[in-house]
Amino acid sequence: MATSSQVLAAAGQGDLIWGHSSARDPDGRGVWIKAAEWGMEEVTADRVHLVDDQGAVVEGEGARHSEYPIHTEIMAARPDVGGVVHTHAPHAVALAATGQSLRPVSHAATYFFPPEVPRFTRTADLVLTRELGRSLALTLGDARAVFLVNHGLVAVGRTLEAATVAAILLDRACAQQLRTHAGAAAHPGRRTRNLCPSASTSTTTRPSPRSGTTSSAA
Repeated sequence: MATSSQVLAAAGQGDLIWGHSSARDPDGRGVWIKAAEWGMEEVTADRVHLVDDQGAVVEGEGARHSEYPIHTEIMAARPDVGGVVHTHAPHAVALAATGQSLRPVSHAATYFFPPEVPRFTRTADLVLTRELGRSLALTLGDARAVFLVNHGLVAVGRTLEAATVAAILLDRACAQQLRTHAGAAAHPGRRTRNLCPSASTSTTTRPSPRSGTTSSAA
């Protein structure tokens, strides 16, 4: 848990005390998530809680994070998920706010596309209730990530390590798409080909977050 938080902070996804990642408890008691009031770069083993699906702190000291329903409800809806990351990744926030869909204009983007990364628009505020958490999980569906429009991103994976890599890849993909559009706007006389290819013409393989190899797209 501490390693995931520190890696996300080093990748530029820390935001003061906001943002958090979680791992499923192997004994089915809930999720391990950082305590409130700490930045990602400050997370240590003693600043992590075990929180059950009702929001009760089973183990750990300090204030529980208010957005625990993001993690508990996604874990409940997705038995294949062992790790969840929520950050206010700057490029993901910017791209989602423009209304654009993520397109495979970079290697990182092909980890998610196709299909399109879903967009959660029910609220841009904090996800503080189990009902909102369930709504977010429904929007995520079986995807690898979801944009919380005007708020941030949520990325998931079989393990916390995989979810961490997915969050980093998604923000990198958004950054590259924003740069691509900016470059195209700077040279309007030049036609930018394949900027927004359809799913039928895009690659059918995705990079693996662990090995760097490719795997078949779902």
